[in-house]
Amino acid sequence: MPTAMRTHATDRQVGSSAHPIAAMLGLVLDVRTEARVVALPCQVNDADLWFAELPDEVEQAKALCLDCPLREACLAGALERGEPWGVWGGQLVLQGVVVPRKRPRGRPRKDAVAAA
Repeated sequence: MPTAMRTHATDRQVGSSAHPIAAMLGLVLDVRTEARVVALPCQVNDADLWFAELPDEVEQAKALCLDCPLREACLAGALERGEPWGVWGGQLVLQGVVVPRKRPRGRPRKDAVAAA
């Protein structure tokens, strides 16, 4: 478990209880820009977006991760842990493996199968 970092008056203390994503990754979050803490996409958006059923929502979550400073560590941690599903580090992970796209629910169309 990470320990809380020492902070200045303008920073907030971030530890395992304050930032669950950092705790899962085994990190101490210290992402500051000119004395302000950068809000991570997974903190400020609905958490369900990263575990969405609809392909469009999965793509939206992946796009939100593009500028995240923890993107590489997040993906590496998810792969190391073998996460069963979700968007981690801007990639869709299913059964512990990165997959390019989420299929819509239901049976694939016959013409799409023939083209593949």
